[in-house]
Amino acid sequence: MVTTTDTTRILTQPKVAEPVQPSLKRWLKHFFYLPLSKRYFSSRDQQEIAQAVHKAEQGHVGEIQVVIEGHIPCHQAYWQNTQMRARQLFAELGVWDTEFNSGVLLYLNLCEQKVEIVVDRGICHSTEQQVWNEICQAMIARFQQHQYRDAVILGVEAIGKELNFYYANSVTDQANELDNAPIMMK
Repeated sequence: MVTTTDTTRILTQPKVAEPVQPSLKRWLKHFFYLPLSKRYFSSRDQQEIAQAVHKAEQGHVGEIQVVIEGHIPCHQAYWQNTQMRARQLFAELGVWDTEFNSGVLLYLNLCEQKVEIVVDRGICHSTEQQVWNEICQAMIARFQQHQYRDAVILGVEAIGKELNFYYANSVTDQANELDNAPIMMK
C-alpha cells in the first residue's frame, strides 16, 4: 500500500512554478488560425530538414527533435503560451529520455511565428540561455523574410554546432534515439 508522506509530496511538486497567465487574445488567435503547415513546409522541405538533423547529429551524442505546429490546441491555448507548449511537447515526445540526457527540442509555432528551444538537463547547466536565444532570433529573422525551410535548417545546424562544442570530448556517436523527421502538428 502506498502512503503519502512529506517526501512524496515534495517530489511530486512541479519543478518549475510558472504563474499561469490566461489570455483570451491568444486563445482567439489560435482558435481562428487555419492549419496551413503544409503550405509552409512541403514534403521535400520536411525531407531536407530531416537530412539537416541527421547531419547535425553526427559526431556527438546529442539528439535534436524538430516540432512544427500550426497552432496550440484551442483547449490549451487559453492557459499556455508557446514556451509552456514546448515544454509540454518536450516531455510528451520523450526528448528528455535520451541516454546521455542530450535531447534538444526545436519548437516552431506558425500561428505566433515563435521559436522555442528546450534543452535537456545534461546540456542545460553547461550552456548559456543567450546562445539558444540567438539561435531563435536568427530563425525568426529568416521567418520574417518568408524563408521557412531555411530558417529551420539554420536552427538545426546551429544547435548541432552547439552540441558538437559541448560534447566534443565525450563518447562517440551513438545510435539515433529520436526520429530525424520533423513532427508536423496542426
